[in-house]
Amino acid sequence: MSGKQLVNIEINGKKYSAEVEPRLLLVDFIRDTAKLKGTHIGCDTTSCGACTILLDGKSIKSCTMFAVEADGSKISTVESLATDGKLNILQNAFWEHHALQCGYCTPGMLMSSTFLLSRNPDPTEEEIREGIAGNICRCTGYINIIKAVKDAALVMSAETGKEK
Repeated sequence: MSGKQLVNIEINGKKYSAEVEPRLLLVDFIRDTAKLKGTHIGCDTTSCGACTILLDGKSIKSCTMFAVEADGSKISTVESLATDGKLNILQNAFWEHHALQCGYCTPGMLMSSTFLLSRNPDPTEEEIREGIAGNICRCTGYINIIKAVKDAALVMSAETGKEK
């Protein structure tokens, strides 16, 4: 007996099935098995948020969850945001507001912000700060990230026909 366990995980709409060591981290499954490199490995302690993904619609840090724990789940990574090579509204707002510099934290920031906006389409600055609190950026000072999330919320609202 190999000690490996079969896991079936849907990532960005594609199903992945693999036998893995029980101790394999979900972030490593995403990067090595699914070959999706957008989810970054930063600290392995949930401190930095670079590995943030959506698991069954909830924001989680994939560096402290085992792949076997995600068996049967649906995951969205940063690669799911763009469509046909076109940035989504949030990604475009990050670009327009220069809300990234080195880019290492950006996938996690985008996924945390995606989760925030799915729950709260009109967040205040304080709610945005709270929503991205689990993500560390050492380059930007957060101001432009907050502006980008706020702007994305406005654009999304306009596209859905809601008035602010």
